[in-house]
Amino acid sequence: YSGDLGYDVSFDGGMTWTNMIECYKATNNAGGTYFTDAGRYPNHGIYNPAGNTDPNNAYLTYFAPVLDGSNSADAWGGYGYGRAKFGDLSDTIKHLDTSVPPYYLYIPDGYDVASETGIAITVDVNQDWSTGTVAYQGSLIVSRGVWDDGLQDFVYERSLIDFPTNAENDRPTHVKFAWAPDGLTGWIGIITDNQSVTPLYAERYFYPVFIKTTDGGETWEDPITVRLDGPDGLEGVLNYLTDEQLAELFDPVPAREEIPYTTAFDCDMVVDKWGNPYMSVIIGVGGSTEYSIVDYPYSRGAFAINSIDGGTTWRADLCGKTNMFRGTFGTDYTEDARIQASSTQDGSKVFITWLDTQLEGAEENNAPDIFARGIDVEYYPAYRCLTVDGTGADAPVNVTTFSEAMWQAYFGTTSRYTLSDNGTYTIPFTYEALTTPFDPALPVQFKYIQDFAFTDADWNDCYVGIGEVENNIASVSQNFPNPFSQNSTVSVDLNEKANLKLVVTNLLGQKIMEINRGDVPAGNYEFVLDGSKLGNGIYFYTVFAGKESVTRKMIVE
Repeated sequence: YSGDLGYDVSFDGGMTWTNMIECYKATNNAGGTYFTDAGRYPNHGIYNPAGNTDPNNAYLTYFAPVLDGSNSADAWGGYGYGRAKFGDLSDTIKHLDTSVPPYYLYIPDGYDVASETGIAITVDVNQDWSTGTVAYQGSLIVSRGVWDDGLQDFVYERSLIDFPTNAENDRPTHVKFAWAPDGLTGWIGIITDNQSVTPLYAERYFYPVFIKTTDGGETWEDPITVRLDGPDGLEGVLNYLTDEQLAELFDPVPAREEIPYTTAFDCDMVVDKWGNPYMSVIIGVGGSTEYSIVDYPYSRGAFAINSIDGGTTWRADLCGKTNMFRGTFGTDYTEDARIQASSTQDGSKVFITWLDTQLEGAEENNAPDIFARGIDVEYYPAYRCLTVDGTGADAPVNVTTFSEAMWQAYFGTTSRYTLSDNGTYTIPFTYEALTTPFDPALPVQFKYIQDFAFTDADWNDCYVGIGEVENNIASVSQNFPNPFSQNSTVSVDLNEKANLKLVVTNLLGQKIMEINRGDVPAGNYEFVLDGSKLGNGIYFYTVFAGKESVTRKMIVE
């Protein structure tokens, strides 16, 4: 009869905790196997009212499926959702909804809360289980909640987004949602086959699809499909396997554009400060049967699939390669790499994490460590790069090596947000310390990893050219005045002769203006920018001197 939901909270940086505060209690015992309002698989977030700096006035929010039986006999069918106030642990609100066609409520995996606008979005796959056989309805269920100051609660409205898939109308394998820091731009990320990609061969595979909102979830744009393979595939996917690895997988070795690729079966989402989505997902060579993935050591990549311009151009950043794919626990439970994504609250840093077993002699992913990689998008579009490991290599960091969690970071979970403090980026992790790893019926202990962090130094020399740079460029001034409407001046000091130019780009990375001075000797130079030719908005100017460059932000009002 379990089904209560609870949370842990610390107000002193993790030194002390209040544990398992019940924010939702299951009470409806209808005499079946479960309480009909028993909660499962909860999503959660934090709503912090605008301008609030007192944690006592912030709220935990939650959204979970419940077992009211309206979409499956004695099982799925409803939602349980609400909020809890941190300043009064007894101040909780609970709501229950049930499946009523055309809404077949199941397990909402996509969820995020925007404190900036007071909007929460939950996304579920609309699938009818009431007959005992899933019947995907060709749509996604979007629950949009708006914070009501009078009620001190989110008020939800429900709608459907048409989303047909393949000829068999199979349900999407995973759906996630995330807000940009502005709380208006949001992205649904979906792992599916919606038949908008023509397969290379007879077998079909999964790929990412994205749906965007720019008005806080009131309206949604048409789906955007990202092709992984073929001549139009993502360069990062086509080239992540070495020639040696291809020779181990194929005989004879095909051209890279002829190799089919597929995502695995789960993903995660964050959105960066520029409003661009980052889907974390495992990608590998497509197997010999439809929707399967080749299981071969280090042949799968942990990727961040992301756009650089709001959904027009896409790229694949390889964060690392995985040795194992799936682990088995007991006789009924399996877990894959649990790839996840986190970001700083301002969206300037993105972090991709996953589980992998690299213990010698292991045969599956059941002795996992947590691996992590950071992506810097602060100075996008001129700069973007990934963290290096402890040796300076282009590789992820093993978070749990030589720790209590080493080889046993079971069911590791990464926080939606990374804590940022003066160039230190702490990612909150939890994992389950299993009494006996292969008997999931025994009690577990949830544990926190509270001492892992990246620092700016982990991005190695990615910042070269951003601050004061030696060699050609001695300095680049901030444009003055800034903001400006008419003219603004940028001053550049060169140590040596160089080919000098200044390029202005918008938030989408599109070039708006270029001033080319050609080859000039060492000395001081000024660029005058005409704001009347730009239009109001945020722009970047990049000064190039030979192979060096410096990028800064400016505002036209």
